[in-house]
Amino acid sequence: MPRGVKKQHLPQKTCACCGKPFAWRKKWARDWETVKYCSDRCRTQGKPALR
Repeated sequence: MPRGVKKQHLPQKTCACCGKPFAWRKKWARDWETVKYCSDRCRTQGKPALR
């Protein structure tokens, strides 16, 4: 019997910097509400992209 949850069923957010959607990760489990960026690169840039 398979374990876990398929990626398509995980909660998603949109990155505050690049605007791309990203999925929940186990390492973000305790502070998912405060996660705003999809990667360290976006976190250090911090500026929203102009579109």
